[in-house]
Amino acid sequence: MINSSEFSKRLEKVIKFYDETASSFAEKVGVQRSSISHILSGRNKPSLDFVMKVLDTFPDVELYWLLNGKGTFPKTEMKPTSDSIIKTQEQEHDPLVKSHNPKEVETNQTSKNIESLSINNSKEIDRIVIFFKDGTFKNYTH
Repeated sequence: MINSSEFSKRLEKVIKFYDETASSFAEKVGVQRSSISHILSGRNKPSLDFVMKVLDTFPDVELYWLLNGKGTFPKTEMKPTSDSIIKTQEQEHDPLVKSHNPKEVETNQTSKNIESLSINNSKEIDRIVIFFKDGTFKNYTH
């Protein structure tokens, strides 16, 4: 369950980080100004659609941090390593990377990132949740 007052504090932090007003933030995210006002005041809880719009508009915002305060904001940037240079060279031969469709490239990169999580960290993935733009989601458990 989302703690509305804590969520509104994190949302305020995002708005301040990007040096936005509530009105300009609402415009960028694509919601009415009153929606932002009601969420910030604690009157309304954020909808899944609202959360997804924030994540799509501001990629430095992590889902788990925004919802429950776990994780970091903004996302930490990784410095290029020799492994990433090798992967970049491998990707030049990958037909999906050459594609002009960014969703295909994103999907391919995401699956590689998921594989590297379980291989590099010796941790197994327990659950993956995929949120769709129509407000639905799919839960995959191990």
